[in-house]
Amino acid sequence: MNPTSGKINDSLSDSNSEDARQQQKLHKKKSSTQLPQPGTTQGSCAFDSAMITLVPITDAAHVVHGPSGCAASIWGSYSSLSSGSMLYKIRFTSDIDENDIIFGGAKKLYKGILELARRYKPMAVFVYSTCITALIGDDIEGVCKDATEKTGIPTIPVHCPGFIGNQNLGNRVAGEALLEHVIGTAEPETSTPDDINLIGEHNIAGVIWNVLPLLEKLGIRVLAKITGDAIYKEVCYAHRAKLNVILSSKALINMAKGMEKKYGIPYIEESIYGIEQINQCLRNIAAKLGNPDLQERTEKLIVEETAAIDEKLALFITRLQGKRIILYIGSFKSWMIIFAAKKLGMEVIAILTKNNTDEDQIRVKSLLGQDGIILEQNSSEEILQIINENLADMLIADKRYQDTSLTARIPFLDINTERNHPYAGYLGILEVARELYAAFYNPVWEQVCRPAPWSVGVEEAGNSQQEDI
Repeated sequence: MNPTSGKINDSLSDSNSEDARQQQKLHKKKSSTQLPQPGTTQGSCAFDSAMITLVPITDAAHVVHGPSGCAASIWGSYSSLSSGSMLYKIRFTSDIDENDIIFGGAKKLYKGILELARRYKPMAVFVYSTCITALIGDDIEGVCKDATEKTGIPTIPVHCPGFIGNQNLGNRVAGEALLEHVIGTAEPETSTPDDINLIGEHNIAGVIWNVLPLLEKLGIRVLAKITGDAIYKEVCYAHRAKLNVILSSKALINMAKGMEKKYGIPYIEESIYGIEQINQCLRNIAAKLGNPDLQERTEKLIVEETAAIDEKLALFITRLQGKRIILYIGSFKSWMIIFAAKKLGMEVIAILTKNNTDEDQIRVKSLLGQDGIILEQNSSEEILQIINENLADMLIADKRYQDTSLTARIPFLDINTERNHPYAGYLGILEVARELYAAFYNPVWEQVCRPAPWSVGVEEAGNSQQEDI
């Protein structure tokens, strides 16, 4: 039997109680339950999000215990970047078939791990359960224990079948696997009073690399990145950090709370998207570490970086201020674009809040102001109506809505979950400004707005006929 069913139920209960407290705090009337419901896993299931959380550990091998189709999951499309090993890019699967479903796939998984260890010699192996292997009751816990004893390579089970819930629960399960099997299993060579962990960012498009140089200038050492551009060993000694900084994933807050309880490491929640936000992040880190000299150096750095970015943004502001945009990017970090738009003098007139949490929706509403329009349905007709009624100048959405912008004859910018550009830190705002500028002043939109040649001919002919009459 799978020994983790109780743990999964505990995670669900923790999720319910935590969300309930948040709902009461936000004065919401709707139910806060997070138990699996029909359609809950649509888009991104617990399995997908657990892999998205752990796959950025670059020198580990990640094995999907399930059909080969599960290995082609959503994590393969995420552009999480590495500064070292590329092993994490290889997809491994036990590729179970009908016979394995009947007789069990544990032996096949065990043999596969031994062969993987022989050929690739990874620093660790993560084994992910899937819906099918969880239903047939394969004991991946026992397989991982035997494989660890046989190879000497840490083999970590991650119990994340997709049917247990949505992506938040998958992230939480991944964090609990790290806390139970990885964190605290090694010691760093050296330790400093200013060691921190960065938690929740997966280094999509290299966002972490926009933040690390700032911390290095301040003399703050990032002991472990969990998990963007991480190596297995640094996650092992993450328990020696003096502070945990949660940058993105709210679901990993349970792991931070567990580290605080087990190792006495305090945590703070920060954002690295937006100039004011990165300023506040650096200030809060320095204050929490309790070093007066560090706080003084932080203020000096903020002044220098802010002045430098303001100078670089000046040209973009003159060309983009006053433009009106519509954001239709669902659960993607909407406020990131809002911060950049406000800095550039642009106006966000409408935004989609589908798939955002209640806390995110309240935050977005406060940023938009009273006149902001909140969209909850993915209807092209509704977008066109808002564009026409509010004289919008640009639509920012994923590529599914490019035809909508062509119909409205306004510039279009594709913002998607794969992200090819880092938007974090000071350089991130500059990157957003460049993309907005390039999209708005792309010559193609001038061509799109011109009448078709045959329409011009028809109009001229109609005008001449009216003159003859």
